[in-house]
Amino acid sequence: MNTVVIRPIITEKATGMAARGVYTFEVERYSRKGEIATAIEKMFGVHVTEVRTAIMHGKMHRTGKRRTEITSEDWKKVFIELKKGEKIDIFEVGGTE
Repeated sequence: MNTVVIRPIITEKATGMAARGVYTFEVERYSRKGEIATAIEKMFGVHVTEVRTAIMHGKMHRTGKRRTEITSEDWKKVFIELKKGEKIDIFEVGGTE
């Protein structure tokens, strides 16, 4: 099965954006905005209004005895805006005290 969405990105900045209705995911490198929108709509049962993408470039790492440089692969990040009043539950932070 070929899936477009790889994983949600859950960081402090991403959860702050989720509170404003913008959700962040890692997607396949060569996926298009239309494919991403339909995949999110099918996966979570919501209505996508806007899709913004960003290519995140891989970082340089040094490894081994000779400290050779290795670059990790580039990946794509996507910001999803939903219809007013809808939300995705995996981004909700629980624990109100």
